[in-house]
Amino acid sequence: MTTVTEPRAMQAWADAERGAGRRIALVPTMGALHAGHLALVAAARRRAQRVVVSIFVNPIQFDRRDDFERYPRTLDDDLRICATAGVDAVYAPSAAAMYAEGFQTAVEVTRLTEPLCGAARPGHFRGVTTVVTKLFHAVRPDVAVFGEKDYQQLAVVRRMTADLDFGIEIVGVATVREPDGLALSSRNRRLGPDDREAARCVPRALDAAAELVSAGERRAGPVVAGAAAVIAGERRARLEYAELRDPETLAEVAEVGGPALLAVAVWVGGVRLIDNRLLVPEGDVP
Repeated sequence: MTTVTEPRAMQAWADAERGAGRRIALVPTMGALHAGHLALVAAARRRAQRVVVSIFVNPIQFDRRDDFERYPRTLDDDLRICATAGVDAVYAPSAAAMYAEGFQTAVEVTRLTEPLCGAARPGHFRGVTTVVTKLFHAVRPDVAVFGEKDYQQLAVVRRMTADLDFGIEIVGVATVREPDGLALSSRNRRLGPDDREAARCVPRALDAAAELVSAGERRAGPVVAGAAAVIAGERRARLEYAELRDPETLAEVAEVGGPALLAVAVWVGGVRLIDNRLLVPEGDVP
């Protein structure tokens, strides 16, 4: 496995692989790798002859300095995990390599970034699309793989990739969960035992909404209220948002007339968790 830390070196590696006729798949991460990331690597391997995992805690997508400073950094472990998983190259640049002195350019998607996490975290998605653009230019992949847990991020990256003619296939992979339903996330490492137990309210809230839809409820208000009530019942949790959105446009929907995305953000202790569920009325095919 090759480890690369500079953009030009990464481009040179990618150019050589593409020149030899091999497809490259990129799995962008911020490290602290877990089984969810390995599912992305497996999906990447099915689509390309070479798999690159990027590991970079991106400072410009954090809206709070303390969150950036506390984000888990486990590079040595991550490199071992990647090697065991058969990753061909890890791109792990420094912040200075990514954002040289005087850096002042940003890439921004507009409407898709306005609701949900975009409303709660101003500037977050501008940081995401800027860093993903730089990763695309360094790795030059044919395909890039993202998790569906960060559903809005996936939608934004797809829009940017199409709008800017990157010619890269964007693949979404279903959320990997713990046995109790909690979505795997690097941030879960920051949950103490009591908060980890309390975090179970997040998948339970999504389950409650899905059960309401299965029982015939179609109005957004009661469906969202059902999810919110589960969060409200957990004293260690605080709901930031629970919203029903169109899975393609992320526009707010008034009823579940077809597949609808329920997206939630919940604070448990000092950790912000996001999750989502595609709610499908009986008889519809997602």
